[in-house]
Amino acid sequence: MSTTYGTFPGSRPRRLRTNPAMRRMVAEYRLHPSDLILPAFVREGVSEPVPISAMPGVVQHTRDTLRKAAVEALEAGVAGIMLFGVPEEAKKDALGTPGTDPDGILQVAIRDVKAEVGDELVIMSDLCLDESTDHGHCGVLDADGRVDNDATLERYAEMAQVQADAGVHVVGPSGMMDGQVGVIRDALDQTGHEDVSILAYTAKYASAFYGPFREAVGSSLQGDRKTYQQDPANLRESMRELALDLAEGADMVMVKPALPYLDVLAKIAESVDVPVAAYQISGEYAMVEAAAANGWIDRDRAIMETLTGIKRAGANMILTYWATEVARQL
Repeated sequence: MSTTYGTFPGSRPRRLRTNPAMRRMVAEYRLHPSDLILPAFVREGVSEPVPISAMPGVVQHTRDTLRKAAVEALEAGVAGIMLFGVPEEAKKDALGTPGTDPDGILQVAIRDVKAEVGDELVIMSDLCLDESTDHGHCGVLDADGRVDNDATLERYAEMAQVQADAGVHVVGPSGMMDGQVGVIRDALDQTGHEDVSILAYTAKYASAFYGPFREAVGSSLQGDRKTYQQDPANLRESMRELALDLAEGADMVMVKPALPYLDVLAKIAESVDVPVAAYQISGEYAMVEAAAANGWIDRDRAIMETLTGIKRAGANMILTYWATEVARQL
């Protein structure tokens, strides 16, 4: 019997996929708990956690349950926690006063978490006015109802100081005001907070995927944020924002949302020598949870696949509402 050689492929990539052990050995990217940051909401004046209907499994915490969540994240190996404060509705005003009140809910929450975990967990805070304003915008409005960039920067400088005084390690300016990183850096340095880092929301797009987040922070938004958040059609604009943020002193940069903007994330990651974060936002979370609840996808596999994709695109850090759950699995 004769055998004919050379009629089949000599190179068979499938040899490296033959079993789980082989696939683990040759995996090019691996998630680690220290890649993950947990976003968490704390609501003023509640005695029990308040479920967020569009984000199954996520709640607006009480001060006590927030402390517990921080400890659980730390024990799971999560790198950090990003805090969002939800003040009582009656305290909101046009200037977002709770955001600069030393006793505002976010500053109180920072102190609570700092007292609980110290420096073992990186404590981050959202530096923006949208949770505290009665109009829901990220800044101060002018007489025509438009966001006044420079007046807002003055408020951000105050916010940076009170958050730093409360003990935060990293501030995350998310309002997309021109010059925000530079103003915040100066405010921190001039008040003795040179060691507080800035995670710049460098490429933050005006996205449809923020919907559930509006419920999470009790947003009072009227209108939209298209005049200050980026247009989803633009990529070069992100690179301009990146250059400005770095020149102004950003220590880390972020792309938000993550999955619809993996190309932006990859381009930024290839261009910088600072850590790069990506925020897997509320709508991304909600889509997976809703599809899984309907039996349309495998929830756990989908979660890991999305996070691996974000890391493969270049993220050093991923903000995700699944942070503690995934860290425990890892």
